[in-house]
Amino acid sequence: MTDLATLLEVGGPVAALGGGAAYARARHPSIYWSTVGLPVSTVRLLGSYGSVMEACGLTVAPSRLRVLAVKATTRREVRPVPPRRGIIRPTTTGLRVRLRLAPGQEPADVAASAERLRHAWGVHAVYVTTVKPGVVELRLVGFDVLRRVRMPRKLRPGLLRVPVALREDATAFVRDYRTVPHQLTLGATLSGKSMYLRHLVAGLARQPVALVGIDCKRGVELAPFAPRLSALATDPEQAAELLPVLIREMEDRYDLIKARQGIAPSTPDEEITSDIWGLPEHERPVPVVLFVDEVAELFLVATKKDEERRDEMVTQLIRLAQLGRAAGIYLEVCGQRFGAELGKGATMLRAQLTGRVCHRVNDEASAKMALGDIAPEAVSAACAIAPERPGLAVAGDTSGGWSRIRTPYLSLGDAAETCREWTHLVPDLPALKPFRPDVPVRPPAETPGPVVRPRPVTD
Repeated sequence: MTDLATLLEVGGPVAALGGGAAYARARHPSIYWSTVGLPVSTVRLLGSYGSVMEACGLTVAPSRLRVLAVKATTRREVRPVPPRRGIIRPTTTGLRVRLRLAPGQEPADVAASAERLRHAWGVHAVYVTTVKPGVVELRLVGFDVLRRVRMPRKLRPGLLRVPVALREDATAFVRDYRTVPHQLTLGATLSGKSMYLRHLVAGLARQPVALVGIDCKRGVELAPFAPRLSALATDPEQAAELLPVLIREMEDRYDLIKARQGIAPSTPDEEITSDIWGLPEHERPVPVVLFVDEVAELFLVATKKDEERRDEMVTQLIRLAQLGRAAGIYLEVCGQRFGAELGKGATMLRAQLTGRVCHRVNDEASAKMALGDIAPEAVSAACAIAPERPGLAVAGDTSGGWSRIRTPYLSLGDAAETCREWTHLVPDLPALKPFRPDVPVRPPAETPGPVVRPRPVTD
């Protein structure tokens, strides 16, 4: 009886501790990782590093000098040499460790063993990145960071750089218009495409850029951001009037660049430019970001007259995509469906859109249209996105790289309030003034009046 009582006294706290750890792992994975997962995975890595590397085929035969040194100092067996391991650096989501590759190894060898390393060290995922020739970094992620998205605290947004989502390796996905000037974003209804768009608009609203919108759903997506928009078209007819204005704005900027190039021969080479970013700051036009929501509406036609208008608008979009970057005009094309069956010019327009973000889509053809020409293996990943995870997407670019990302939640009211707060940053572009959306005046908040107490009645 005494032993049983002692067992119950000890087992009670142990059971409570185990239950608390299980609850933290399910509900608060970051806390569980910091308290339990991190120490356990670190011990596993340190204790099994050599054997795991050997089992994964990541070891090489030792050098002759090493063999002689081991035989001269000890009598133990000379084992193969694994990559030299650097200092383990813990993070809030995992571990980072750098490896110096042995002669004859390449980063692809380590990347091919990432799944084996994940199981050996008990982590959620392992990602391999090249730091410099001969050195790679292993990023061990302790839990599924895309289940509950929390953006990293240390973010460095800049001009035309907006952190909009979290990658599956716990790094921020930054939409950089200077690097990837134009992008195609696809997603079915309730896939999270609108949330992605909100983050872009709210992030750019704080920067000195002009925001232009074409929303053929009568403006239901972009109208809440009207205080920060320089122009807004809510149907194909208005879009047909707005796009030529942007083309003329682009041509005027090219004239400005050419005027700058026609300077004296004694001018230093560094002052000769081929885009607006080489112009002096006081002469540089403000960048323009054009958001096109439901791009398929611009392609759909019902009559012969609509077909002529469609061809003209598509041609203008293609011209902006081909020539707009040097003039500081960038495109963000969004839609539920995008395919060659939309009509003439669809494939040509897609070819000019360097960045690709594909949320959950209703058919494989849309995923292939978004990612098939840059990363065929990413198509299956996009088709596997579950409806229970809105905001999850596959992001890639024409370099062939791709990764899963997820956008954190941002309410429409908060995004609209951000645009209202930064209304003073709307630039002065005379050509776009006729298309400036009407901003409803917010009614003043009612202030409570003074409290009037009734006088006591005396007989």
